[in-house]
Amino acid sequence: MLSRLLKEHQAKQNERKELQEKRRREAITAATCLTEALVDHLNVGVAQAYMNQRKLDHEVKTLQVQAAQFAKQTGQWIGMVENFNQALKGSLVW
Repeated sequence: MLSRLLKEHQAKQNERKELQEKRRREAITAATCLTEALVDHLNVGVAQAYMNQRKLDHEVKTLQVQAAQFAKQTGQWIGMVENFNQALKGSLVW
């Protein structure tokens, strides 16, 4: 009778250990899935920020080129106005 109780006790302990091990594996799997989902979510945000930064860099370069062209054109206009002004002054002197 004592040996039977010991065997039953050992069998129950083995069942508990197996159940505990099964739950541990399930918890590890769930934690891994959660971690992967969080990392994927963060990676999407990082990728979007990177793309936005690239677009901004491109826009800044374009704006710099356009500003330089505008400055050059403005300088040409100022030169033309000054020449026109000098020509007017020369024609008005008697």
